[in-house]
Amino acid sequence: MKKTIVLLFAALLCLSLCACVHENVPYEPETPPPAAHAGVFASAHGTMTFSGDGESVVIDFDADLAELTGLPEGEHAGTYVFLSGELPPNGSVPIRYDAAHELKLTVDGQSAVIELGLAAEDGKSAQSGVNTVTPERIPLLFFDDGSFSVVFELNAD
Repeated sequence: MKKTIVLLFAALLCLSLCACVHENVPYEPETPPPAAHAGVFASAHGTMTFSGDGESVVIDFDADLAELTGLPEGEHAGTYVFLSGELPPNGSVPIRYDAAHELKLTVDGQSAVIELGLAAEDGKSAQSGVNTVTPERIPLLFFDDGSFSVVFELNAD
């Protein structure tokens, strides 16, 4: 009797954990990836203009954002890729943006891997990862005595 109760409890625990994991899956594996970003995404610190090909970007960062990212200030053409975040043993791998944790920007031979996320107003916590990047929003997350975001939003023009 005791063994049956333990097995039943274990089975219920497994089922509840499986249900929780399924709710957090950002997409069904067989679904096509979302369309690549296209258009001008603007923030208080610059713009990123995506061509829609899933690779090309033109950044135009102010001095503050250039310093934070380590990329050059002003307008520069380059490439981008959304990344999974650290996955042992191979590190970050390219992934669709609705499941990404990082954005890699490469311009003028310089690359920067930037975390993606929305910082809480108090700067003590942040939401990152799954569904943080949307077709209309790309939030870059930085840490400096707390966390803060620079959110790029698609211009409606």
